[in-house]
Amino acid sequence: MFSFTKKKNLIVGCGFTGAVLAERLSNILEEDVLIIDKKSHPAGLAFDYKENGITVNKFGTHIFHTNYEYIWKYLNKFTNFTPLMHKEKVLIEGMEAPYPFNLNTIYQIFPKNLASKLENKLIKKYGYGNKVSIFDIKTKTFFWDRDLDFLANYFYENLFISYANKKWDSKNYSTKNAFIHINKDDRKYKDKYQGIPQLGYTKLIENILNHKNIKILFDVDFKDIDTTGFDRIFYTGSIDEFFDYKFGILQYRSANFKTDNTNEDFSASIIRYPNNHDFIKIHTFKDNLNPKNNTSTVLKEYISDFKPNTDTERFYPILNKKNIELYNQYKIEAKKFKDIRFLGRLGDFKNYSMDKAIKRALEVFETVRFKSLLEENTTIDCEQLILK
Repeated sequence: MFSFTKKKNLIVGCGFTGAVLAERLSNILEEDVLIIDKKSHPAGLAFDYKENGITVNKFGTHIFHTNYEYIWKYLNKFTNFTPLMHKEKVLIEGMEAPYPFNLNTIYQIFPKNLASKLENKLIKKYGYGNKVSIFDIKTKTFFWDRDLDFLANYFYENLFISYANKKWDSKNYSTKNAFIHINKDDRKYKDKYQGIPQLGYTKLIENILNHKNIKILFDVDFKDIDTTGFDRIFYTGSIDEFFDYKFGILQYRSANFKTDNTNEDFSASIIRYPNNHDFIKIHTFKDNLNPKNNTSTVLKEYISDFKPNTDTERFYPILNKKNIELYNQYKIEAKKFKDIRFLGRLGDFKNYSMDKAIKRALEVFETVRFKSLLEENTTIDCEQLILK
């Protein structure tokens, strides 16, 4: 039995959101925190481990990236980062080409003369350094061009729609989300700060949680906890599960990963497979954090539907009208609980990147910190804070 002497906080979930909240509550407010997690490890979907000397992300590649300087400085208190400008490839008609789709992709796929012609037309019509959606190319008649229409159709059929069908199990994919980047920048992310924690994400989370006021229990379900006596509860699990799915089940796509060890070299740490094979991606790790290693650990990612009460994980929220309306019902229900706050990727039903999850946790902490001055659910500009 834990002995609490100050305000008592229960945090459900030991990913980035829960860990950052726990650190702030214990370090700044000097309060006691109990964290529980159904998993047997910290760091949530960012969990990593060593295999044959290689740091492997159990749930697929995680590259930290952000434009928020204050978040970057916050994390650097707990780890050093190895700088990494993440690049991906996509397999199209047997050829590996840069992804996101840009001018280099065009030159990789098409003959040089055609590629040059397409490049010139894109730059002339839309300007170098911009991006244009396939929807605009195909529907804005005053910009219509036969060659660019061919380009839009080609990549829609060979990349965007087939990948979306694998990931979402639906062909109802808007071309408004399919962009051509008119540049030769192969980086997946364009953020100012990018890298991987030198000792991995698991160690980073452990460092964040290294405080005498923080206690952690793994392999524990929230339903098995007596919440009597806690002053606050922060719930980062799925909001519909908290309410026993009383309004319905929020839909997610799940992913499972098959591990393999190979001596094969790969051209990128992630290669996408929109058309070939039943997996959607291959994740490789040996060149991310590790010195050159003869053996490469790879994960093949397979997509399926999330199903409650199974061993499937919630990965990608399906943010359609039906699910958003359902989430809003749960959000209204959640407001009836004065001292329970729902947040995080599952609590907010949002596809947060890691920095956005941290930003959300810091904002919620500040509403707790200044509760007497702020209305419930109000957020503030955390860039103005001096993080101790």
